[in-house]
Amino acid sequence: MIGRVVLSGAALLLACGVAMADPIEGNWKTESGATAQIAPCGGSYCITLKSGKHAGKKIGTFQAAGGSKYTGKITDPANDKTYSGKGTLSGNSLKMGGCVLGGLICRNQTWSRL
Repeated sequence: MIGRVVLSGAALLLACGVAMADPIEGNWKTESGATAQIAPCGGSYCITLKSGKHAGKKIGTFQAAGGSKYTGKITDPANDKTYSGKGTLSGNSLKMGGCVLGGLICRNQTWSRL
């Protein structure tokens, strides 16, 4: 009887942990067609390419900024340059951007949730 209660409690805690995942977490299709994974890491969210030419490369770290917005650093995997980054989540789309010179020059992409 006690074993069932403990097992039920563990299952409930596991289900609550999954339900409380941040909306940005998961797998995303980039504009180039590669798959990127966004997962929690040390109080932030790490972005790692899972497929494509640069598979396995960590390309960014974001923190939640409220209102479906995220800020942090994003790295161009082709040249390893790191930029100030931002992301805005809207349904199953994530608009990502990286800027230099205080936001004077920016590049944006829209990713789709897989």
